Amino acid sequence: MNHDQAKKAANILWDAYNNKKQIDSLPRSLRAETIEDGYIIQDQLVKVSGAKLRGYKVGATNKSVQARFGVDMPFSGRILEPFILQGPAIIPKNTVNFYAIEAEFDFLIGKTLPPRSTSYSREEIYNSIDTILPAIELPDSRYKNWLNVSAPDLIADNAISGILVLGSPIKIPLPRNLSDAEVIIKVNDNIVSQGIGKNVLEDPWNVIFWLVEHLNERGLGLMAGDIITTGSTTDVIHCKPQDNVECDFGKYGSVSLYFE
Repeated sequence: MNHDQAKKAANILWDAYNNKKQIDSLPRSLRAETIEDGYIIQDQLVKVSGAKLRGYKVGATNKSVQARFGVDMPFSGRILEPFILQGPAIIPKNTVNFYAIEAEFDFLIGKTLPPRSTSYSREEIYNSIDTILPAIELPDSRYKNWLNVSAPDLIADNAISGILVLGSPIKIPLPRNLSDAEVIIKVNDNIVSQGIGKNVLEDPWNVIFWLVEHLNERGLGLMAGDIITTGSTTDVIHCKPQDNVECDFGKYGSVSLYFE
């Protein structure tokens, strides 16, 4: 895929992104045929948006989702400034194309990890993290039938990125293992799902390790202040207007939102 094709594809996706609409697909000549094509279009999408980069999201962090999209590893997208909210948040009508939420352990980068020729050690990555943030991601897609879209095209669509709602950071010593950390999701005060950190690559930390290496291979790094999402600890929860949602991460805090 050449630069002009990628930019044309990005413009179509950003128009849908910015105007809260969906398309059937990109024109055949502009579709991402490979994973690398997907990231080339995504790079252009960020440039076209003009929005400030605030971090990265990671999707397909469990085997079932990877199998659905025909990949054997996660994929990443960008978190853009206009799409971050602080919880408790109100989600106005027509903000996203569908009402769905994911409860995620997010990480705040405290020390910049610039791209370099060698891999970062796990100890270096541990030491780069400032804190853990409880978060709710509202995935969204610019494709009408996104479940049947290829992984490269989903990556081009900024990895199904929608809205990110952040809870307040909890200032406790960072654990080196989050596999047993529990999450409870309530909708209108009723428990609808429970999950644990193990549901995302066996431990949310493994998502961070993967992302740092993935970005480094692409000549990208993480900046102090970046936010990293690690994927849903439970099944995706489908909601409706006027639902109150609360995600309780135990000692790691909680975060909530309301769909108008």
